[in-house]
This record gives sequence, C-alpha cells and structure tokens, in this order.
Amino acid sequence: MPRTSTRTLEKGDGGGGVVRHTVLPSGLRIVTEAMPTVRSVTVGIWVGVGSRDEGTSLAGASHYLEHLLFKGTRRRDALAISSAIDAVGGEMNAFTAKEYTCFYARVLDSDLPLAVDVVCDLVTSSVIRSADVESERGVILEEIAMHDDDPTDMVHDQFAQVLFGDGPLGRPVLGTVESIERIGRSAISGYYKRRYQPQDMVVAVAGNVEHAAVVRLVRKAFDKAGLDGVQAAPAPPRIGNRPPAGIGGVRVVRRTTEQANVVLGTPGMSRRDDRRFALGVLNAALGGGMSSRLFQEVREKRGLAYSVYSYHAQYADTGLFGVYAGCVPRKVDDVLAICREELQKVADHGINLDELDRGKGQLRGSLVLGLEDTGSRMSRIGKAELVYGELLSVDHIINRINDVTLDDVSAVAADVLAARPTLAVVGPFDEDRDFTSAVA
Repeated sequence: MPRTSTRTLEKGDGGGGVVRHTVLPSGLRIVTEAMPTVRSVTVGIWVGVGSRDEGTSLAGASHYLEHLLFKGTRRRDALAISSAIDAVGGEMNAFTAKEYTCFYARVLDSDLPLAVDVVCDLVTSSVIRSADVESERGVILEEIAMHDDDPTDMVHDQFAQVLFGDGPLGRPVLGTVESIERIGRSAISGYYKRRYQPQDMVVAVAGNVEHAAVVRLVRKAFDKAGLDGVQAAPAPPRIGNRPPAGIGGVRVVRRTTEQANVVLGTPGMSRRDDRRFALGVLNAALGGGMSSRLFQEVREKRGLAYSVYSYHAQYADTGLFGVYAGCVPRKVDDVLAICREELQKVADHGINLDELDRGKGQLRGSLVLGLEDTGSRMSRIGKAELVYGELLSVDHIINRINDVTLDDVSAVAADVLAARPTLAVVGPFDEDRDFTSAVA
C-alpha cells in the first residue's frame, strides 16, 4: 500500500510563505502555503477534468457537474451548503475550464475546519438527484443563452471552434443547447464517479494555516466520503485535439449588434513549451496594454476601436494566440487590415528594445501584484501541482522573464504569427460577407 509522503516545495524565501506538499495513499495531493501575517484562508479543490475530457455525447458535462455539486450531498442539502459559508462571512464559488475544474471557499482562518469540510463534502459526496439534474438543466440553458447574447464572449468561442475544429478544445465549456438537453442523470453521474477520484484532485490551501493541521482536516473529510484509502482505477486518458494541419479560415456569425466583434489569430504553444516566457513578452508588447502596438495603432492613432488587445491560451499539448477588437461595423475592414499588418511586421522583424523592456516589466509586475491575497496564492500552488506537476518559484519565473532576448521573441513571433490566420466575426454581416483579405 502506498504511504503518505510530505516534502517542502518552498522555504518561504523571496517574499512568499512556506509551501509544503503531501501525497496521501489514495493519490490525493495536498499543497499549502503558510501566510502567517493574514487572518484569512482560501481552500480550493482542483479536479483534473474539464470540457476537453468530454466526448461528443457529454459536451458540457464538466460544467454541468460544477452546478450539480452545489445542489446537495449525503450530509447537506443546497441551502445547508451555502448557508454554512454565509454564516461565517465567507465566500464560495467554482469555475470550469478546458482542462480542469476548481471549487473554492475563502473564510477567516478560525473557520478553516468548516471550509475544508464543506468544500470536500460537496466535491466528494454529491448525490446528483434526478430532480436537481432537471432543474439545473434550465439554469444552464439560460446561461448558454446569456453567453450567446454577448458577442464579446461568443466571438472567442467561435474562434476556438474554427481553430480546433469539431474536437473538444473547439467546443464551448458550457456545451450546446443540444448537448445539455440530451444529457441524462445516469450519464452525468457515471462521469462524476469516473472523473472525481482522489488521484485526480489537488487540495490547495493558502493563508494563516499549518500544513499538518490541513492534512488532518482533509483526511477526515475524505474519510467521511470513503475516499481516504487505496488509489482507484486511473481516469480515462485525455482526449487529444491539436489544430488540424493547415488550419485557417473565416467564420461569420450574424448578430444585429451595433458593434462588430472580431478575433484574428493562430495556433499557439503548449504550457510546457520553454518558449512560453518569450511568448508572454511578445503578447505584452503586441497587445497587452495601453502602450502596446495594437492599442497605439488601432485606438490612439486612428480611433477605430475602443477595445483591442492580444491574448494567448496554453493547454497540455497545444495553444492559441488571438487578437480581439470591437468596432463599428463600417470600420471592421480597416481594423482587421491594421491588425494583420502589425502581426506581419512582428512576424518578420520582431519587436524593438523598448518594447522588450516594457513587455518584461509588465509580466513581472502582473505576476507579483497578482499574488497579494490568499485566493491568488491558492490558485498558484493548486494549478501548479495539477497542470504543471511542479511549482516554479516567483524568483525563478522572474529570472526566466528577464532572460528573454530580442532573438527569443523574434523566433517565437516567426513561428506563431507566421501561421495562416483564422478569423471569427460576430456582427451585422451576412454569412457570405467576404473577409478573405484578412486571412490571405
């Protein structure tokens, strides 16, 4: 039988707290960061399942489960779950992404035992009643409708669908109306039992905590659920979905809006790619702030759009890079032409030294400033353990950012931005509207 193992990941140097890591015999991983100068604590359970793990018949199941787990367990109904945290002035929520789901609660440090018990209970012991499946179905369909009514959200989903095709990375996290209407209680319950196993979970806790006490609380909570034992069978393998070779093209979705929303982009790189730090600097310089090329060229110099920015998303084995802009419909061709021109300039010639320095500074600042509370610290250690399998120190990441050179950025730009672009457009255009010049 596997034994419990504990080690220290960070000793608290460089401004952070001591980070400790324990693996239980069940395979459950517990990571804590001690922050003795605060009076709060954030508890999160990260589950290695997201919309990427769904077959076509289960599209949207991961997000559906996120809703259902708050509806009741063997020990608590929905009201008891929410009122337990409300009664101590805490907050509790969850989110689903392409490759993971997270449930979390933030409370006073004295209420840590309650937070651990409630969050572990809802994640491990949901009863998934048929009545709850049916009532929550309507809620999720309303959420999909709300999402589709917002073109600034919809255009990103459309871009991913064109880029990744019919695979799971191309499907929206929420699922579709058709898939949500089709999913039954038995299918989603089976998905829950297969995917929510201890070896596929990470419990991350940050705040005024002591690691051994957290481990005891988590073990007690999982023991109540009958999950503090030997490892279960491994979860099914993750579904692969790289962008198809030679991807590119245009999708136009007609909406009678006052604004055209566009995303122009290419395949990106995986989160394991060593060049990801150079890509981060490139993204910051190209469209990451008010001094970026896209903001200056599109908004400041020409006044063509209120919002324009670039972004990148990284997955286990692939990624995407996109440029978003929202503008009045009559200016959409001009906006796309400028965005395409700037992308091509950077692909051909890279960025200059001032842009390199600003990009590095932006990444360093956002990294450090984003770790000022227990919630962000919990997210850092939980996500690092679940999706990276290692915790890079803040100083290490800053050093990697500082080591990025102009040649590094140029090489990444030539690789990523030179690919044939993909375009998604949501606005008052007919579906046969010609946008081919933007992707030629």
